[in-house]
Amino acid sequence: MTEKTMKMPAAGIGKKRKSIWTLPQIILAFVIFLFSIACLLPFVNVLALSLSSKSAILRGAVSFWPVEFETTAYQVIFNDASMIRSLFFTILITVVYTLFSMILTILLAYPLTKKRLRGRKFFNLLALFTMYFSGGTIPLFLNVVDLGLIDTPWALILPGMLSTYNMIILKSFFTALPHELEEAAIIDGANDFQVLMRVYIPLSLAALATLTLFYAVGKWNSFQDALYYIRTKKEYQPLQLKLYNAIQSSAKSAEISAQEGMGAVELATKTSESIRPATIIFSTLPILVVYPFVQRYFVSGVTIGAVKG
Repeated sequence: MTEKTMKMPAAGIGKKRKSIWTLPQIILAFVIFLFSIACLLPFVNVLALSLSSKSAILRGAVSFWPVEFETTAYQVIFNDASMIRSLFFTILITVVYTLFSMILTILLAYPLTKKRLRGRKFFNLLALFTMYFSGGTIPLFLNVVDLGLIDTPWALILPGMLSTYNMIILKSFFTALPHELEEAAIIDGANDFQVLMRVYIPLSLAALATLTLFYAVGKWNSFQDALYYIRTKKEYQPLQLKLYNAIQSSAKSAEISAQEGMGAVELATKTSESIRPATIIFSTLPILVVYPFVQRYFVSGVTIGAVKG
């Protein structure tokens, strides 16, 4: 073989492979596009309503673009001290709840991966039992009352602080990690806590970020616990509960106005139709800002954690 022949690249090496879209791939992409649009359009409609005038909303002229653009609704929200206080209180509750939940999830998932743990099958069964069977809302409420948590922030944190489903995901992720890494750390003199902190957690950032997102979004969107446990102290009402109360009060006002024969002008004066969509955007935007920072861990965290059971 001559030197010239040796320098010639082999056929196909170095050439970029052209991606060819097949008909099934085009159909699938089109279906995903339609699904994405269907998920996005309601949010766009709410945003357009929040930036439109009350008269345009009552005329039904607003679809996906603001009509008679104004920011009065947002000015009302930002000038409402209780709404801003609820925003920061919700952020605080979400952060504390997520932190405690992740600590409990890690401390339960890690020992259940150890075959040397006595009673491991019993503890696994006990955790799974709570996922399929629960006492219900009334026993939980009575338990919160007996513990003296009514009208306290801890009533929004302690109940339901551990998710068995999230624990199983993290446990599966820990099980999928190479066992040789733990053996090497133990040979170097590390105990179980050091193995967890220096081996398991650094290798599980994708799963931890995913579960953090699960816990944070779940707590941010919840309002039923506050509806049950926060009775008199309005300073402990989270943002979602204030949104729920605003929608309920607007619906009741509209019903009373319809029964009394109130005209459209009086109804528009009494109930600002742009306040509700503006409040929805106001309560949704913070979690949407956080999501892109953990989104890249989301898919890998769930799929890798589901490799082994």
